[in-house]
Amino acid sequence: MNEADELARRVADTLRQREGAGAAWGVVIDEARAGYARIHMTLRDDMLNGHRIAHGGMIFALADTAFAYACNSRNENTVAQQASIAFLAPAKAGDTLAAEAREVSRSGRSGVYHVSVRGAGGEIIAEFTGLSRTIGGTVID
Repeated sequence: MNEADELARRVADTLRQREGAGAAWGVVIDEARAGYARIHMTLRDDMLNGHRIAHGGMIFALADTAFAYACNSRNENTVAQQASIAFLAPAKAGDTLAAEAREVSRSGRSGVYHVSVRGAGGEIIAEFTGLSRTIGGTVID
């Protein structure tokens, strides 16, 4: 692992430790590199909607969390400026969902990231696109 990827992992771990949501949802960081993150969580009954499938907000939150780890990976404080998601397939309690975020482009203070959310069998559950904005400062001193 190179220095940039080591830093990306430290940043992702730091963000995960600071947030309450990741711990509450059981988010696990599988991998973090410069401009990239892969995470997963297992859906619980309290993460389902009235149709007894994954609540769209939970799927969005998982994708948004992977996006956050990827866009902050260079240790520059970065936030979401805009995001959209397409829900493509349902998921149910007990399913483990993985979100893989990849940097598409960066220019100045803005970046574009694509996140695929997949079920345990590799099927695509949702596709997320996020626009990031670097706001100054660092995640880790």
